Amino acid sequence: AMAAALEADRDWLETALVLRDRLDTEIAAAGGISIAEETARVPSIAAYRMPGKSANAQLIRFDAMGIAVSAGSACSSGSLRTSHVLSAMGVEGANEVIRVSLGRETTQECVDRFIAAWREVAGA
Repeated sequence: AMAAALEADRDWLETALVLRDRLDTEIAAAGGISIAEETARVPSIAAYRMPGKSANAQLIRFDAMGIAVSAGSACSSGSLRTSHVLSAMGVEGANEVIRVSLGRETTQECVDRFIAAWREVAGA
């Protein structure tokens, strides 16, 4: 499986980077905050803070809209506690951060739908 993963086509990551950059821009325009935006990041994963809305409340709202996101960092997946990773990074409002993943099948339309949902949940 490892060999297959290493040999797999990774061209989709370039598309994921373009889509993630658009998410960063649009979420900032709606009052959101991109986590670690100034550092090197994997193109297919992003974390965003929605000030004033707990991650758990966001999860419920996005789920009701048919959008799957996660709370906090992958290291705290499944926990209701604030991510120790985000806290260690000094992220203000770590309990308001969700994680978004982009995959091979993610399209511009998917991103547009998420941005519209983000604006609705944020009240922007």
